[in-house]
Formats: sequence, C-alpha cells, structure tokens
Amino acid sequence: MKLYYAPAACSLSPHIVLREAGLAFDMTRVDLATGKTETGADFATVNPNGYVPVLVLDDGSLLMEGPAIVQYLADRVPEKKLAPPNGTLERYRLQAMLNFIATELHKAFGALFNPAAGDDWKKAARTQIGARLASVQDQLKGPFLFGDQFSVADAYLFTVLSWGKYCDIDIAQWPKLAEYTGRIAQRPAVQAALKAEGLL
Repeated sequence: MKLYYAPAACSLSPHIVLREAGLAFDMTRVDLATGKTETGADFATVNPNGYVPVLVLDDGSLLMEGPAIVQYLADRVPEKKLAPPNGTLERYRLQAMLNFIATELHKAFGALFNPAAGDDWKKAARTQIGARLASVQDQLKGPFLFGDQFSVADAYLFTVLSWGKYCDIDIAQWPKLAEYTGRIAQRPAVQAALKAEGLL
C-alpha cells in the first residue's frame, strides 16, 4: 500500500493507523500549496479534489477520505481491535464519532487555515470548535474515546487536536483533552508517524 500525505494534515490519522496496525506501506509526500508530489507529479491525477489522504491499495485501486481509509485498515487487522466488528452497535458508534470529528471539528478548523476566511468567519469557527471540544471532553470517560481501547477515532481526534497549536487554540482550556492528547502522543506508533512526517 501507499499513503499520499502532507505533514500534519488530516492524513496523519491514517498514517498513525497504518503504524498501529503494523501494515507494510510506502509514503508519498504531497505539497498541497503546489499540488505536486515529492516526485514532481501532478497530484490532481491521483485525487482530482487535490487533498490528502489517498491510500493506494495493493491491487492499485484508490481509497479516499480519512474515515473510510482508517476503517478499511482496521478491518485488515481485526485482532488489533482498532475498530469494533462491522454490524455491531459499537461500530456504528465509532462511525458516528468519526463523522462528528470530520464535520464538526475538522471542517471548523479548516476555516482557520483558509487565507480567504474573514475575521467574522474565523471567530464563528473558534466558537464552534470551543463548544464541540467541550462536548468531547464531557464524553471522555476513559483513557480513549471508547474507554480502555485505542481506536481509529482516537487517531483522528488526536490529529485534529494537534492543529490547535497552528491556529492559536490552546487545548489546555480543556484539561481532560490536553491530558488525552499527551497520552496519545506517547504511543510508539504515534511517535513513529510524527517522526516520519518531520513533526518531532
């Protein structure tokens, strides 16, 4: 498999999951500003939408969208318990959390990275992020989102929370989330992914 990624982007989530899963993979870095891969190729020929992550499967087919990719990877190694079994209520709860992170947090942070976003838009995004992070903190009952078991949702939430330092949002405002982020950051797979992306 091959992962197209950009450092610190949402592709960090499947990158972490690949390492947690212990699956063999290669990486190709994408410059999102220029739309070129590290080899100089036009990334639009891989993903016409122009964003990461993209996972190239062993048969050459492509899988896009982080929440889909991480579930695919989890299902490759069910013994790792990175996602509950398909068809269970627990799996649907995982999917609900992935959807919440994608639509309520990831997209709101996106406004803060958009140079065309005005101050009012960014203020509204910060307000939304604050409310949503407070909600996530209230739901956090154990070391991970679903208790004692690290899941693909933790990889995604960790990735999005890491953007606080780039957007002047101090995660320490939510002490349980700050502690959670520190705990996730110490996982060997997370450390390896951060190092590989030049983020340590």
